[in-house]
Amino acid sequence: MEKTWLTALVVVLVFLAQYCFLPCLAMNVPNSTTDQSALLAFKSYITFDHPDHILATNWSSATSVCDWIGVSCGKRHYRVVALNLPNMGIGGTIPPHIGNLSFLSYFNITSNTFHGHLPSELARLHCLNVVDFGFNNFGGGVPSWFGNLPKLQYLRLENNRFTGSVPPSIGNISTLEYLNLKSNFLEGRVLEEIGHLPKLKTLRMAFNNLSGSLLKDLCVFLPKLEILALSWNEFDGQIPSTLGECRELQILSLSYNKFSGFIPKAIGNLTFLQILYLGGNIFKGEIPQELGSLHSLEMLGMESANVTGLIPSSIFNISSLKGLILYTNNLFGKSAKGNRQLYLPFSI
Repeated sequence: MEKTWLTALVVVLVFLAQYCFLPCLAMNVPNSTTDQSALLAFKSYITFDHPDHILATNWSSATSVCDWIGVSCGKRHYRVVALNLPNMGIGGTIPPHIGNLSFLSYFNITSNTFHGHLPSELARLHCLNVVDFGFNNFGGGVPSWFGNLPKLQYLRLENNRFTGSVPPSIGNISTLEYLNLKSNFLEGRVLEEIGHLPKLKTLRMAFNNLSGSLLKDLCVFLPKLEILALSWNEFDGQIPSTLGECRELQILSLSYNKFSGFIPKAIGNLTFLQILYLGGNIFKGEIPQELGSLHSLEMLGMESANVTGLIPSSIFNISSLKGLILYTNNLFGKSAKGNRQLYLPFSI
């Protein structure tokens, strides 16, 4: 689902950049020689997993930068518009020179071994639409200058070593549709700032030490939300019944936090919901009968959630249901031990 969305976005961005439809392309900026110098500086900071790595020989001043592996240029202005270097077996740090790639709209170095802090010079890349730095070893705080990128739609910093709190400036990125800060070392309260992103479709922040409660008006502020994944944090309070107003939700994962109170019946209004994961919290009362109305549901995880009473028979009538996890509760009724464990989405 998310890969398809990102692939389509890349195609559109490269097309637009080639024909100078992006407003930022009208800026008075240096020529393509500047891009070559910036990328050669980048290369000098790169460590390769093998001395004969293809980038070590392919990225050469003897050829046009537009012919280099992982580099895409606009056809009219011959400036670098995309760096696409995932899973390349490269590492090192990002030099400040990258901030000179004035036309860069797509920057993907996921699944490598880059480390260090992200240089503040990247804040000059006002054309950036996609930043994918997932699965590296970047550290320090999440830079506040991300909030100064006026066109950013996709930000993925998953599985790094970022620390501190989520900067409030993230709430300034009104264009943002995808935010993934999963599996870092972030802490503190966060959701108030995130509530200022009206185009946001995906919010992934699981496996951190974040805290606070869910905004009661979350669905008003984030009307397009499709994925809300906050598992394995320190969030608390009650899940607001207004969450049932996020009608586009497909994945709701709030497991292994400190949520309490009753599970809202209004969750049964989320007709597009495919995964509902609430295990490892301290709820009270029964599983709402209304969850049987989730006719698209494929996975229901509610293990160790302190729920009691009769398992709603309506849940077993959901034909799409592939996994049901209910163990370590005080439940009775059909399949009270939750043996339909076909898969468990710990990666959410």
